Amino acid sequence: MHIFYTPDISSDTYILSEEESKHCIKVLRLQQGSAIQLVDGKGGFYDAIIDDPHSKRTSLKVIKEQQGYGRRNHHLHIAVAPTKNIERMEWFLEKATELGIDEITPLICERSERKELKTERLNKVITSAVKQSIKAYHPILNEPARFSDFINSVSNTQKYIAHCIDSEKFTLKDKIELNSDYLVIIGPEGDFSPSEVEAALAADFLPIELGSSRLRTETAALEACFEINFLNR
Repeated sequence: MHIFYTPDISSDTYILSEEESKHCIKVLRLQQGSAIQLVDGKGGFYDAIIDDPHSKRTSLKVIKEQQGYGRRNHHLHIAVAPTKNIERMEWFLEKATELGIDEITPLICERSERKELKTERLNKVITSAVKQSIKAYHPILNEPARFSDFINSVSNTQKYIAHCIDSEKFTLKDKIELNSDYLVIIGPEGDFSPSEVEAALAADFLPIELGSSRLRTETAALEACFEINFLNR
């Protein structure tokens, strides 16, 4: 079944955007009466049929609606330094969306090699993964935030920092409280600086390790995503 992202749906009729209409009619060659599915990114999942096929404004009729589709028992926010190779960041966003994530913040650190990125393109990667993995919730991609500002702006969540500096660390399994809100911060290719680690610990982040291997930034972020989802399964 073909799935379309319809974030502004509010009734039992809907008109696809020009981009989605073109894909629906010109690429998929769907016709009047064809059954499709819709997700609104806020938990809404809809069964619909094509009422009027048009390459610029295809109209749909919703025949069934489910709210809270696939709702999870926790909220996961990962703040990760953007990789120098943007394709690696895109890979992380795609796979994390498929596994299950609620919020992502690109984190600009002292050793970050990439300090700017286009969130519009990255949001398209997320949307594509939402449709591919049949998710009714669309992860939020925040604008990039500077490390020092970010760590002091978050509260009411379990906070973890994964770093490579030799010191006492825990595993997520050791410290996690289930069915809760989580924030994990992952540093750039050169890791967090000692002063950043010290600042995060002072802001009540718990230091964690993600196994014995030295992981790339995007792999570490995905490992944290997997572990938290696995522990809350």
